[in-house]
Amino acid sequence: MIKRLVLFTKGIETLWFFSEQIGKTFEKLGYEVFYFDQCAEYDSFSGLLDFCVPGITAAVSFNFDGCSGENYMIDSKGINFFEAREIPFINIVVDHPFYYHKFLPFLPKDYTQISVDREHEAYLKRFFPWIKRGPFLPLAGTSLWTEETLPGWEDRPVDVVFTGNYSPPQRLEKTITRINDEYTQFYYGIIYDFIEHPRRNMTEVLEEHMMEQVDDIDENGLRDTLPSMVFIDLYVRHYFRAEVVKTLADAGIKVTCFGSGWEFLDCGHPENILPGRAVDSCECLQQISRAKISLNVMPWFKDGAHDRVFNSMLNGAVCVTDWSRYMEEELRDGKDVLFYELGELQKLPGQVMELLEDRGRWERIQRQAFRTAKEGHTWEHRARRIHEEILCKIP
Repeated sequence: MIKRLVLFTKGIETLWFFSEQIGKTFEKLGYEVFYFDQCAEYDSFSGLLDFCVPGITAAVSFNFDGCSGENYMIDSKGINFFEAREIPFINIVVDHPFYYHKFLPFLPKDYTQISVDREHEAYLKRFFPWIKRGPFLPLAGTSLWTEETLPGWEDRPVDVVFTGNYSPPQRLEKTITRINDEYTQFYYGIIYDFIEHPRRNMTEVLEEHMMEQVDDIDENGLRDTLPSMVFIDLYVRHYFRAEVVKTLADAGIKVTCFGSGWEFLDCGHPENILPGRAVDSCECLQQISRAKISLNVMPWFKDGAHDRVFNSMLNGAVCVTDWSRYMEEELRDGKDVLFYELGELQKLPGQVMELLEDRGRWERIQRQAFRTAKEGHTWEHRARRIHEEILCKIP
């Protein structure tokens, strides 16, 4: 019976924040939790040795922390610490799996992977069927408020906020053009396909173009080639991030952007992009709490959700977001969130202005969104599912 859990902190700030949020629930459920400090790995490893008792300990990680080949986690025979100690390892992967093929050789034997998008889950099942999969588990949100203390309209001086970084997709041109003109046309053909058909998922479009244009590629070749295309995912997500913010700014709507890189956005009315600074996860929640509308552009999760959506709902800013199949099933347009279409951005300024001009409608959505997210989309809900569907079933 699992009584102890290892979580990982002090790595990527967002993942560290997620770990702390699920850790609070695990502690409430009665688990003893050890937070492994990745910035003091050797000192923390001494504590890990004492903490990890086989039979009662498991590890819960995000994005392969603890099983990505870290020197301090591998013994002289190349065996991962958690495998050597017979510690079950649960890994929540918050990006498309094709970013992480290189880590697969380091996985412990008792390993379970959780996906935050059902496309990612299908990818894992298709190309790596031997990897044990946990439940589909979308990202979740964190609230700074109760329903009674949630700041209202008059306490929100910012009309529209976006919390996230921006990197001009043009910076990827050297990667796109690095081989020859034929490859350049091939890569741009895929990019233009995404721009013209923004509801299509990543694996589907990449596979279609490769099967049409790459000679004699089979299933194994497809699997091995996909990781070399991650720059396309980065290109299209930042392309649309720019287009969405630019569309609002050029329509005269002021957007406050918290994150790095927004000074590089080329638009007709840069005065309407109000620069914030790069902030951590907790301050993101604070800035969302000061806004009437929280803008979201999905990182190409077409069958999942981003934490920015639920963070917005849980901190009282009405979330205006592009579509995903999962969110369409879970959230009601005009009641929990406002959906817009990446392929119809000309309609977005009108949607935003209509909401900002109708306080009563805004207040109705704000309250309903908070309740919906509070009832099913917090990190407590995700931790409890891991507890019920994985940890409780480990003998």
